[in-house]
Amino acid sequence: MTSNRIETDALIVGAGPCGIFQVFELGLLGIKTHIVDSMNNVGGQCAELYPDKPIYDIPGIPMCLAQELVDNLMEQIAPFGAEFHLGEEVTIVQPDGDEFDIETSAGTQFRTKTVFLAGGVGSFQPRKIRLEGIEKHEEKTLFYRVRDPKRFEGKNIVILGGGDSALDWVLELQPKAASMTIVHRREEYRGAPASVEKMKALINKGAMRELIGKVTDYSASDSSITGVTVTPKDGSEPVDIDCDYLLVFWGLAPQLGPIANWGLDLNRKTVNVDTEKFETNIPGIYAIGDINYYPGKKKLILSGFHEAALAAFAAKSRIEPEKKVHLQYTTTSPLMHKRLGIEE
Repeated sequence: MTSNRIETDALIVGAGPCGIFQVFELGLLGIKTHIVDSMNNVGGQCAELYPDKPIYDIPGIPMCLAQELVDNLMEQIAPFGAEFHLGEEVTIVQPDGDEFDIETSAGTQFRTKTVFLAGGVGSFQPRKIRLEGIEKHEEKTLFYRVRDPKRFEGKNIVILGGGDSALDWVLELQPKAASMTIVHRREEYRGAPASVEKMKALINKGAMRELIGKVTDYSASDSSITGVTVTPKDGSEPVDIDCDYLLVFWGLAPQLGPIANWGLDLNRKTVNVDTEKFETNIPGIYAIGDINYYPGKKKLILSGFHEAALAAFAAKSRIEPEKKVHLQYTTTSPLMHKRLGIEE
């Protein structure tokens, strides 16, 4: 580790809802944090898989969209000045006494007293289409997520997939596209029945095309995909389709990644913790949210919030063992108000 390393009391691995809320709970206790995530934006599964889907089980909020929850959590932690390191994956965790030396895939180095694993079910990577050389067209004419819908207006689009993401973008883009084709491996779709019904109505009136089969080849110029070949499931002759853009929505594959090599007590793809501190078998490393396991574990966001609170108190005792940690309430505590930036 070099002298350029970042010194911090707490490093959070994962910027999903639970990781973001961990910043809040640590901030209330006066602990500054850095947070690392392999994705390029915050929000975890909420942002990547279902940003526009409603969530109904957050206490005190009858309903909010997943992205709204992420946005509100980011607003809530603003007073604490957490520093985010996005698009980086933690690759090295080396215990040194009571602290940890950490390095990311981007070469960022940390010296931290505590580590919080909040990576959901691991880092998410899109399930990619495997055809020779097609990867060079990614983010040009091959996309695994839509960031700018206007790009696709007036274009010939082929979408691969049968889940909610595929169907949602079919319905969103079809009215503005020159042509729309969906390719799915089987006749049954995994998406919401209402979305399937809307899509079938478009197919029946000739507004778009459906092919049941798989893409087995593609054509391209130097910089653009110009068409795909679909081999139908029923064994009939392959079908060539011209397209300007190929959108693939086969879901995101969670991967535990380098965490699997840290010496943690694993339970399949989760990490065993206690239920007092939510600490792993390595003192000073805590795990909250979907990545942890204990008897009775429920994979709910609200459970992760509870775990973050208890883990924060445990970390405070580790970071400042000479001080007694008092429970103070945000409604009445002047110290809490000061940390939250609330004027008295």
